[in-house]
Amino acid sequence: MPPYDAWRHRYAVVCACATAILLVAGGLVTSTGSGLAVPDWPLSFGGVFPPMEGGVLFEHGHRLVAATAGLLTLVLAVWFGRRETRTWVRWLAYAAIGTVIAQGILGGLTVLLRLPPLVSVLHACLAQGFFCLVVLLAVATSKDFVRRQAPVRDGQAPPLRTLGAIATGLVFAQLIMGAVMRHTGAGLAIPDVPLAFGRLVPPLSSLAIGVHFAHRVMAIIVAGTVFSLSARVLRRHRDRPGLKGPALLASALVVLQILLGALTVLSRLAVVPATAHVVGGALLLATCLVLTIRAARAPSSREASRGEVSPGGRSEPVAPAAPARAAGSAA
Repeated sequence: MPPYDAWRHRYAVVCACATAILLVAGGLVTSTGSGLAVPDWPLSFGGVFPPMEGGVLFEHGHRLVAATAGLLTLVLAVWFGRRETRTWVRWLAYAAIGTVIAQGILGGLTVLLRLPPLVSVLHACLAQGFFCLVVLLAVATSKDFVRRQAPVRDGQAPPLRTLGAIATGLVFAQLIMGAVMRHTGAGLAIPDVPLAFGRLVPPLSSLAIGVHFAHRVMAIIVAGTVFSLSARVLRRHRDRPGLKGPALLASALVVLQILLGALTVLSRLAVVPATAHVVGGALLLATCLVLTIRAARAPSSREASRGEVSPGGRSEPVAPAAPARAAGSAA
């Protein structure tokens, strides 16, 4: 069993929080249309620190936050490479620094190529992938995870961790569709909500309408899957606080995302709801990922209190006590 390092875990959490702030900054750049406010890269108007006015505030601020997140990730990769005993966790840290470098290059190409949709979508999706990596590192260094606890088993199909993985994958797919819609200008292709041009199914007369409607349909699929996952946890694993909390949060985030999506359309892509919708999607993805990982590791509070988790990480039944001999029996 690897040793638990509280400081390494705390630092991974700091990196995850910095990445969340980076997602907010990136969302603001797109929502405010500031992607080309600074037309050169890697410098800004040929310098390092331009006047922070108008769109420059959002674009250059985004670059500063990205540089900070990159430096934090570099320290994380070096620290984990030297101190982490689990090979797969070290490789996750290396993948994180590789991803943040690739993300920086994509960000530069986005500016130099004048916001091409393909590069912009890849930049947005890789940001979500990077967020998942640092969240996974934060979970992998937590005390409960290091204890190598047993997977959750409830006798239902699919297993809880599989259902969680499905939900996580669907949320990520939905984020990809949202990025395509956002960076191809399809956000208002269907201008009304909850109906679409006053109908349940709109006339699919353009690619933009098709992309927008697909995003709405996918939202229903994601909501159903996440609600099913949460209901399963609350019904069968209520005694596992490490599962119950993320399950409730995931359901709340789904409801919030639906409301923010509707508000984004009704407000004609106002900056605050549009940016909050992007960040809410990232938080939902991270929550589903955490729930999935914990479903593969966390014992029930009853098992933990009775010592039914073996050092190797398997739940083991407590052996029944041997029957006591009757008083006065022969030796």
